[in-house]
Amino acid sequence: MTVPVQQPLPFHFQFLAGAVAGVTEILCMYPLDVVKTRAQLSSGASTGIIESFKNIISKEGPATLYRGIAAPILVEAPKRATKFAANEQYTALYKKMFGMEKVTQPLAIATGISAGVTEAALIVPFELVKIRMQDPRNASKYTGTADALTKIIKQEGPLALYNGLESTMWRHAIWNGGYFGTIFMIKDMLPKAETKNELLRNNFIAGTIGGTFGTILNNPMDVVKSRVQGYSGEGPKKYNWALPSLATIAKEEGVATLYRGFTAKVLRLGPGGGVLLVVFESVSSFLRKNFMDQK
Repeated sequence: MTVPVQQPLPFHFQFLAGAVAGVTEILCMYPLDVVKTRAQLSSGASTGIIESFKNIISKEGPATLYRGIAAPILVEAPKRATKFAANEQYTALYKKMFGMEKVTQPLAIATGISAGVTEAALIVPFELVKIRMQDPRNASKYTGTADALTKIIKQEGPLALYNGLESTMWRHAIWNGGYFGTIFMIKDMLPKAETKNELLRNNFIAGTIGGTFGTILNNPMDVVKSRVQGYSGEGPKKYNWALPSLATIAKEEGVATLYRGFTAKVLRLGPGGGVLLVVFESVSSFLRKNFMDQK
């Protein structure tokens, strides 16, 4: 017996499912994000993931792998919820706008890009604080997330929290477009799920491939975003707008620098994308079964 077509979730259930999925993913994968950010901020010799982990743990202690996690945890629930909820809402909007009955891959890409831009506008201040906390140069500068937030506002002004807004929008539009567009294609290619376990398998495979492809596409903008948000007001501001910064990094440090942190990032967002989708779909199914089907 095939898995039945599921009815759309109301917005508040989409929000809840996205929140649970996002917090689950970040708790599992955050240390890789610390390694990734440090690689992107560095203009020196590249260091492998295992060596980076060893250096951080031996020199700074294992707790450093979770330094700055409070900021992304605080925004993770609304961020992930916004990603999925906005994608659902844009899908309904675009289908109505263009008179489409079914979701196509171009539509999936368009809705993913739109959801990414919406998500980016929400998370910029939290991302900036996280980047500052993850930067080893700030180890003695900020005692914690609240201290970092207070000092950034006091020393650089409240608008500094939105440094990197443009590059963050580029990063999320590109990743979400690749992620949701790939998910649509992979799901269509996989064998039709006959059981709940097969559905979870398909979702994990599609989410993992989607997360990997999205990372391949957006890693250069992620490097730019880290450089822009890493600036703390000391000395000349080298990186500002996304595309000129992209060109500057490629010219001065080589094109390969735009893929700094790629392995750590893809290890996080590849499997992380699978975890994200599986948890989201599992929570969504639970909510449908227990709060919608019995109506």
